[in-house]
Amino acid sequence: MVSVRPYAANDVAAMVEVWNEVVQGGIAFPQEEELDAASGASFFASQTHCGVAVEDGTVLGLYILHPNNVGRCGHIANASYAVSSAARGKGIGRALVKDSLEQGKAHGFRILQFNAVVASNAPARHLYESLGFVRLGTIVGGFRMPDGSYVDICPYYREL
Repeated sequence: MVSVRPYAANDVAAMVEVWNEVVQGGIAFPQEEELDAASGASFFASQTHCGVAVEDGTVLGLYILHPNNVGRCGHIANASYAVSSAARGKGIGRALVKDSLEQGKAHGFRILQFNAVVASNAPARHLYESLGFVRLGTIVGGFRMPDGSYVDICPYYREL
């Protein structure tokens, strides 16, 4: 049974591995630089909240939650989700997004916004829409793929 809980320091190595797998894939995250043990520990500690999806003691996925902006827009959160390729299709992404919605509200955010959902990431878009996120439009050519081509991104939001 998969459960989602706040991350602990001993989860960081597994979190870095899952995060880097998505970064290396180059088709979902804007980041190009991989994390190492030190940068991963610092990165995850700097978030408002990080949750991990765990089954039998193994980290299968994670999310980061933080403000999308500052000041008068600081009530809007942003989140990123990563699921190990070996664990996809098991509902882990759904569990992570649902937990991030609860944690966002618990941390005082009023809205969760995704700035750059790659249009070709149909599983993520379907998941977000099934959980009540609203697509705000399309940013043509907003994401550079590993081969140098550009594809559209779709911002989404949902009130908490």
